[in-house]
Amino acid sequence: MTVTAFRPRPPADQVARVTSTAAELLEVLWGRASTAPASASQLRVLFILEHHDGVNLRTLADSLASTPPSTSRLCDRLQAAGFVDRVVSPADRREVRLHLSSRGRAFLADLRTRRERELQVVLDQMSAAQRTALLDGLEAFCDAAAFRINDTDAQEPDSRTA
Repeated sequence: MTVTAFRPRPPADQVARVTSTAAELLEVLWGRASTAPASASQLRVLFILEHHDGVNLRTLADSLASTPPSTSRLCDRLQAAGFVDRVVSPADRREVRLHLSSRGRAFLADLRTRRERELQVVLDQMSAAQRTALLDGLEAFCDAAAFRINDTDAQEPDSRTA
């Protein structure tokens, strides 16, 4: 057994503070990899469409905790930039399905590459053991966060009003 096995567990509030600081620093690093020509709100739409291709406007608005008119305006700008395609649903011509265009996919791939380059500069300053510990911690965090998000989505009714 190693000495580190006897290391006391840090309190959750301390870990939350450090995690929050890390997220803020991550935003600063990612800010160096400009998201232009997409705003932060538009970027959220692109990420959602990447994982939920063909979603309708109302579902997208719900995912953004926004209203359909605001979401529609966001999508108008993304469509004008060539990042989003709107397709009339074959089942109901009143319903429009939203798809990430090939240009939108290329934009996200390029953005991720630029963000990863910024992160790699920081990670290169860490030892292999520190990177391994970070990876283990982040994987556990992602699992717990995904569980929390999915569990909350299943239990909480829609809190928005008309």
